[in-house]
Amino acid sequence: QKTETGDRHLDCSDGFEISFANVGYSYQKGTKAKRALHDVNVTIRNGEVIAVVGENGAGKTTFIKLLMRLYDPDEGEILLDGVNVRDIAYEEYMALFSTVFQDYRLFAFSLKENVCFGAEASDAEIEALLRRVGLRERLDTLPQGVHTAVLKEFDESGFEPSGGEGQKIALARALFKNAPIVVLDEPTAALDPKAEYELYRRFDELVAEKTAVYISHRLSSAKFCSRIAVFHNGEIIELGAHDALMRQGGAYARLFAMQAQYYT
Repeated sequence: QKTETGDRHLDCSDGFEISFANVGYSYQKGTKAKRALHDVNVTIRNGEVIAVVGENGAGKTTFIKLLMRLYDPDEGEILLDGVNVRDIAYEEYMALFSTVFQDYRLFAFSLKENVCFGAEASDAEIEALLRRVGLRERLDTLPQGVHTAVLKEFDESGFEPSGGEGQKIALARALFKNAPIVVLDEPTAALDPKAEYELYRRFDELVAEKTAVYISHRLSSAKFCSRIAVFHNGEIIELGAHDALMRQGGAYARLFAMQAQYYT
C-alpha cells in the first residue's frame, strides 16, 4: 500500500511533532468502500505518551499503520514538523520507530541475539535491559545467561518463554533500538497482574523521554498517559487526559466505568 518515497532528510535533534491532517483511509477502494479512518486530526507531540483506545474495529490499528507508513492515507496528509512524510526518505522515517506488535516473533537464536540481532552490544548491556523489562527472575535461572538459546529447535538446552516472557523480550528488543518513538500494541496482553503493574509503574523510566504511542483495551493502563485518543467508527471522538475525559462523561468515561465494575 505504501507509495512513493521522498528524498528529504530528517533533523530531529531538537524534537519533532507528527500531525494527522484530515486523514482518511479505506482498505477497499472505490466510491462505496467503507472508510477504516476518516477525518482524523491529531498531533503527537514530542516526548508525550499517548494512548489509543476504542472498541474492536474502531480504527486503532489502521491509525498505527498509517503513522508508521505501512500504508499511505487516501485522504489528507501526515506531517512531520510540517513536512509531508511521503517527501521524507523512507528508511530515515522508519528509523524513528521502535515497535512491539501483538504478533511479535521470537527466533531460535540466543536470548542476546533476539534482542540486538547482531548489533554491537555487551552482555552486560543486554542483561541490564532484560532485567529492566522484568525478566530478572527468569534470567537468573538460565545456565548460559544471555547466551542461552530461545526455543529448542536447534539446541535442547534452550528455554521456551511463556507468552508474558516473550512480550518482555520483544519489549527489550524495541528499547534496544533506542528510536525516538516507541509504538506498543497491547504490550501487557500476556502479562500476569503483578508483571503488568510493575510495567506500568516503571513505564516512564522504560521509555525515558521518548514519544510513545500505546494501544490498549485495558483502560486502566491509559491513566498514566499524557493524552488518550478515543476512536469510534474510524474517527477520534474524544481526546484528552484521563481525568478530563472522566469529567466529560462521554464515551471514554462509559467504557472505563464498564471495565471498572469488575474490579470494584
